[in-house]
Amino acid sequence: MMKSLVENALGDDWNKLPVALKAHYGRDELHETGHMDIEFPRLMQVYLNVLRLFGALLNRRGKQIPVTVDKYVIHQQQHWNRAFVFPDESIIRFQSVLVSAGGNQLIEFVNSFLGLQMSVYATDGMVRYAGVRYVVKIGKWLLPVPESLVLGHTSIEEWASDEHHFMMDFRLVHPLFGQLFRYSGVFKVDSSNLSVS
Repeated sequence: MMKSLVENALGDDWNKLPVALKAHYGRDELHETGHMDIEFPRLMQVYLNVLRLFGALLNRRGKQIPVTVDKYVIHQQQHWNRAFVFPDESIIRFQSVLVSAGGNQLIEFVNSFLGLQMSVYATDGMVRYAGVRYVVKIGKWLLPVPESLVLGHTSIEEWASDEHHFMMDFRLVHPLFGQLFRYSGVFKVDSSNLSVS
């Protein structure tokens, strides 16, 4: 049976993950619901407004914002569709496509040409991502862009709070300007994926 991208990237360490994270990253389609906090310095507002035009990140702050996540796989590419519903009932959609970059590395593309390359690890029952570089896709070529020239270093941590929920923390920290963006929250795992081995 075909493995998921994250299962392939983690290798034997996949077996160390708790049930909720295996369900979240399993082979099957999923639908999850959760709540997230979104924070960034006011000076980032204009920059994030521009990035939003390219489908990247979010340009609104908020606490306990309801979120839905849908994942499906087409030709070894994981498509992630996220919808954030703000108190004024406006919806921001954040979509991305995850592909393998070989070994334990993945690239998450926010559109057809902009992506973030990351290494993924499983330690202490958690899934951890560490940014490697940004990439610009031109045809079959990937042009590397150092993290420090854009938003800084990416780190993501995800851990299970029980068999049906997991928590996540995504941060962008620049070596000169400090933390430029963070979103974090808790999600309920699609129960139909809990049978993932």
